[in-house]
Amino acid sequence: MKAVRFSQFGGPEVLEIVDLPDPHPGPGQVRIAVRAAGVNPSDWKKRKGLMDPELPQTMGYEAAGVVDELGEGVADVAVGDRVFGLSDAGAAQAELAVLSSYAPIPASLDFAGAAALPSAIETATRALDQLGVRSGSTLLINGASGSVGSAAVQLAVARGARVIGTASPANHDYLRSLGAEPVAYGEGLAGRVRALAPGGVDLALDAAGSGILPELIALAGGPEHVMTIADFAGAREHGVRFSRGDDGRALYVLAEIGRLIESGRFSLPVARTFPLAEVAEAHRVSEDGHMRGKLVLVVD
Repeated sequence: MKAVRFSQFGGPEVLEIVDLPDPHPGPGQVRIAVRAAGVNPSDWKKRKGLMDPELPQTMGYEAAGVVDELGEGVADVAVGDRVFGLSDAGAAQAELAVLSSYAPIPASLDFAGAAALPSAIETATRALDQLGVRSGSTLLINGASGSVGSAAVQLAVARGARVIGTASPANHDYLRSLGAEPVAYGEGLAGRVRALAPGGVDLALDAAGSGILPELIALAGGPEHVMTIADFAGAREHGVRFSRGDDGRALYVLAEIGRLIESGRFSLPVARTFPLAEVAEAHRVSEDGHMRGKLVLVVD
C-alpha cells in the first residue's frame, strides 16, 4: 500500500509516499480502505522531531473509509460499512489503515467530513471531562475558532455550559453561530472577559497556547480551574494541568457525536482537502496556522 512516511526530521520536504506492507487488524480492530485522513498540528510537530525520537515514522492518527477486514471479536460493524476513527499506530495517512477505535459515519457526512472529527472531538471531550464542565458552568476557551476549540465550544454548549471564546474579530460571527460569546484576544483580554462575566469564569481551557495561562488563572480563580492542550511548558511553570491522552481518552464521543451532528448541534468544517500525494503542502498550510476548520487528505 502507499503511505506517508519520513526518514529524517525536518521541513515538509522530508515527507515521502512509500510502499509499505498492508497492515492487518488485531483483536477488536478493523482495517479500512482509507478515503480521507485528517491532518493535525501534531503531524508537523512529529515531523520536526518534537515528539517521537525514532525513525522512520509513518503519519496520521485519524481516518475515514470503508471496512475491508475485521479483527477477531469484531461484531458491531461489517465489511463494506462506512466508519471513522483513530489509529493507535499513527499510520492513517495511507491507502489502508487499522482503526483501534471507530464508529459508523453519520449519514449526513462525507468521508472528508468524517475524517476531520476524531482527534478534535476526542481532545475536546477529554479536556471538558477533566475540567468538569457541566450544565451551569461558565467556561472561557482560548483559541475557540480552531478545530479543537470550536469542537469544545459546541460540546460544552451541548452540556448546558455558558461559553466565552477568544478569537480574532474576523471569527466572532462564527463563534456566535456555535453558541459562544466572542471576545478578541490580545492586550486587555481580562477586561473584555470581565465585561461579560464580572465575577470571572468558573473554568478555562487553553486550546491555542500563546502564553495566556496567567490571565486564565486570574479569571478562573486559580490554576486548578484551568487546563491547556497547547502549552506544556506553561502548564508546568504555572501549575496548570496539561491534558494528555495517556490520562484516559474520551473515546466514547466517537459513538455519540452522530446524534449531535444529525440534530444540527455540531459541525466541524473542512477548510481544505489535498490529494495524498500533496501531503507536504498540507503540512505547510497546517503549520502556517491560519485556517478555520480541518485540513484533510483525500485518498482515491
